Amino acid sequence: MARGELEIGDGKPDISAAGGVVLRRGDDGKIRVAVIHRPKYMDWSLPKGKLERGEGWMEAALREVEEETGYRCEAGDELPPVSYLDREGRRKLVRYWVMEPIEGSFEPHGEVDELRWLTRKEADELLTYEHDRELVRKAIRKYRWRRLRSWLPWAREPYPV
Repeated sequence: MARGELEIGDGKPDISAAGGVVLRRGDDGKIRVAVIHRPKYMDWSLPKGKLERGEGWMEAALREVEEETGYRCEAGDELPPVSYLDREGRRKLVRYWVMEPIEGSFEPHGEVDELRWLTRKEADELLTYEHDRELVRKAIRKYRWRRLRSWLPWAREPYPV
């Protein structure tokens, strides 16, 4: 079964995780997304990780993004959750938020050895998983719509995902 095809339904997932699609404007004015390389899995992905005991979803997302990228972020809109079977066949549910970095910088470490700030097209080419590519597309649409709403007071309706 491919990633993203699992329906969690009403059952509790075996693994609960949270993460972020971290976006910022590059010097060229283009929106860029933080994409990380995880040497343990040899993949290019979005920052995420498991919830700790007693931790809320958004709290976990902000902590995991900071741990993996080195950036303390502000969380914006929540994106649609992703559910799939992990490499060991466990049901995994991941909730993501659109995020903007406030401060920090990346330093390679055991879990993540590289971070790249990529355009949507570059991210589409590099990301390992289709569900990550789709999350980036949705996050950029939400990010643009949020900015537009701040400039146009009449545009108050949420952007449909």
